[in-house]
Amino acid sequence: MKRRAKAAGTRERTYRYRFYPSASQAEQLAKTFGACRWVYNQGLELRRSGWEQYRVSVGYAETCRALTGWRRAEETSWLAEVSSTVLQQSLRHLDAAFQGFFRGARKHPKRKRKHVAKDSATYVRLGMGFRWVEDPDRAGTGLLTLAKQTEPLAVRWSRPLPSGVTPVKLTVTRDRAGRHFVAVLVEEVIEPLAEVVDPECGEPKVVGVDVGIASLVTLDDGTKIDHPRLLRKYADRLARLQRQLHRRRAGSKNRAKVRAKIARLYALIRDVRRDVLDQVTTRLVRENQVLVVEDLAIASLMRAGGRRKARLNGAIIDASWGELLRLLTYKAEWGGRTLVIVDRFFPSTRRCSVCHADGGPKGLSVRSWTCVRCDTTHDRDVNAAANLREEGLRLYRLVADALPAGRALPAVIRASALTG
Repeated sequence: MKRRAKAAGTRERTYRYRFYPSASQAEQLAKTFGACRWVYNQGLELRRSGWEQYRVSVGYAETCRALTGWRRAEETSWLAEVSSTVLQQSLRHLDAAFQGFFRGARKHPKRKRKHVAKDSATYVRLGMGFRWVEDPDRAGTGLLTLAKQTEPLAVRWSRPLPSGVTPVKLTVTRDRAGRHFVAVLVEEVIEPLAEVVDPECGEPKVVGVDVGIASLVTLDDGTKIDHPRLLRKYADRLARLQRQLHRRRAGSKNRAKVRAKIARLYALIRDVRRDVLDQVTTRLVRENQVLVVEDLAIASLMRAGGRRKARLNGAIIDASWGELLRLLTYKAEWGGRTLVIVDRFFPSTRRCSVCHADGGPKGLSVRSWTCVRCDTTHDRDVNAAANLREEGLRLYRLVADALPAGRALPAVIRASALTG
């Protein structure tokens, strides 16, 4: 399966908007979500049975031909009410899931279950998957009409798309709170940010970033950015709603109402958390040229344990370290910055940032300690950020000195990939 070639010098970027469908549009989208889920599951079953019964490897082309038969069959003729290109994209997603499984990057694909799997449908520009007409008076906004629909979507344009650019692909989703979103994929030229130089030494500005629980982010200059601790903030309300849910009869309308309240509350938590992480990462990338973080083994940190460990795992989930590092990675690349990822075994917490003496292991309850060699009292997180900055600067110079003349620095430098 060949991927469509991007235009030279452009990057793929996604803009996400909320839209408010009419009753007929919502009904048609509900059919589309259900059809995409059904086709995905049938394609999965076809590939599984083909291999288990006949030892035949079924690929995308075979499932696509089967889709034509499903749409023509009388018992599944309702598939014709949904755009064929949307259903083909569902089979492409299945094929991509198998490709990831064969590479060892993903688990074996599973069936999508209603009310559990994410409701989504992908529309592509080819095959009239959607129509886009840009508003000449408001550049970057316009009329967006999906296949099998006659009216354009009522999109809330929170920010404009790049002017004069036609969307490549749309992904329409519906979350558990009943909200509809459209993710618009475009190809645009992203200009890097202006280089940030330290005024004292004239070299690129470097910042050490320690990700933690007491503070979401701690910088080497002592700046601390706290996270809102949303799961703790709304814990009582969530517990009350969960108790109400268990008291409602299964399948009743009252139970559905409580489920909707819980979904809206989790949507609020998710939106606030995403906004905080976006603001923090954007600020860090704009104000610094080189960012240094630690390679966190999040899965290992969240291993099973007792009640105390469960509280720690909940705090890690609430802080959303993985999402923070993901945002830092792609924003640094787009902004022309360099992200240095220090090895996870580097003793950033136990080493004195002044004399480099080893202060021994420190439990999570130890928030400050005094070095026995130089008698310096350290804040745990600030000391770790300072050590990360120093180690990251060493790795940065190691890579910069080894680069041939005219070669640009990589966007990400991993200590695990270096031999020096």
